[in-house]
Amino acid sequence: MFRLKSSVVIIHITGWLICLSLPLLFISGQTNDSRAFSMLRSPNYLIFLLTYIAIFYFHSTVLFPSLFFKKQYLLYGLSVLLLLMLVNFLQPFDHLVSQLRPPRRPPGSEWLPPGPPMPGADHRPPARLDFVSDFLFLLTISLSIATETTHRWRQTEKRALFAETRKTQAELSFLKAQINPHFLFNTLNNIYSLAMTHSEHTATSIMKLSNMLRYVTEESKGDFVLLENEIDCLNDYLDLQKLRLTSKTIVSFSITGNPGIKNIAPLVLLPFLENAFKYGVSNHEASEINIVLDCQQSTICFFCTNKIFRSQQDKNSTGIGISNTRQRLDHLYGNRYTLDINSANGIHNVSLLLPS
Repeated sequence: MFRLKSSVVIIHITGWLICLSLPLLFISGQTNDSRAFSMLRSPNYLIFLLTYIAIFYFHSTVLFPSLFFKKQYLLYGLSVLLLLMLVNFLQPFDHLVSQLRPPRRPPGSEWLPPGPPMPGADHRPPARLDFVSDFLFLLTISLSIATETTHRWRQTEKRALFAETRKTQAELSFLKAQINPHFLFNTLNNIYSLAMTHSEHTATSIMKLSNMLRYVTEESKGDFVLLENEIDCLNDYLDLQKLRLTSKTIVSFSITGNPGIKNIAPLVLLPFLENAFKYGVSNHEASEINIVLDCQQSTICFFCTNKIFRSQQDKNSTGIGISNTRQRLDHLYGNRYTLDINSANGIHNVSLLLPS
């Protein structure tokens, strides 16, 4: 359905008031103001207005989009030439000012009413070009071309922006779809181990997994979620991991500040925890995983440290989770976040700073 924006209507009305007031300004300089403005009620002025308005919108809605943009340049040029010939035939400006011209008479003679024409005499005025009408025609065509070209350029820019937005959304959905099966695979392995040992914590772990899946599939559909909901998901994940750990591993998760109504991208912290449990847990040596979430007024600071027990080759392989998390952070936060991952003296450190 065709709809007009109020701004477009105002621009068109303003443009026509400016363009069509030019003849009045020109004529008012040639005669007194009362005679110039009396033309506003004359039929010739109405014909003058309708001529150029019709040319403008006929060119904008028919000729330019149907011929020029479809590369029918010859037919377009012929159509514009026919319109120019029509304007020269109508001579709208010449007819408009003709009513202001006084009748011509010889110098020093009194005016007499015209007598009957002489036999064989031809009193038709010689054909001439109406240069002002031609100039206004070229101005109207130029404005039409500029208006339509600008409109199409804006439409193309909007379509490109919309396509880019859809592409970004598709990429984010794809990255989240990769993260979720990765998390589910690891968690189901843990529950399988509990079931094989007939652990009494099997039912509890299944319930926590159910809560996490509900969060992943229902609550985290948008680009951002409440930080409190993300913390609940992390707590469920940590509880599931603790069920399989021995007393040699200590897990510390502390929260400082007030999460309040802060927002965060869903599941951006979970891959770092998965990485910590993958490389920072040993069944033979004491290990410790420290996790800190600091909720400041305008930022969310996440820190995670763990000892490295895997080989150098495994240590450099952070997996698809960390790689996708970086891409999601780039898409959602741009250059407004800081991620620092480093290893020193056998300790793996993760520091993530997000705006809230």
